[in-house]
Amino acid sequence: MTFSFIPEPKLPRTYLIIPVSELSKVDFSQVCETSAETVRKSVDETKTFIKWTGDEPSFVSSLTGTEGPYTHEEINTILGTDVWTSDEELETP
Repeated sequence: MTFSFIPEPKLPRTYLIIPVSELSKVDFSQVCETSAETVRKSVDETKTFIKWTGDEPSFVSSLTGTEGPYTHEEINTILGTDVWTSDEELETP
């Protein structure tokens, strides 16, 4: 069974995994996410990710502990792992 966790965007986007502790450094006017309260987090809530279209946002160079950048296909594969998706989320009702 194949899951699509994020719909494919119309324009290519870049994805970057960051520690939740780095969210205070994110300028949400430069990324697709709207706030620190609405980002998706890993199962253990230590990681999240941001995404953008076009040039890398200026604040990204100040972030530490990042993973990536990734393409849409790469991030979907990552989000399908048990680090990001619990067994309960995969169960069919």
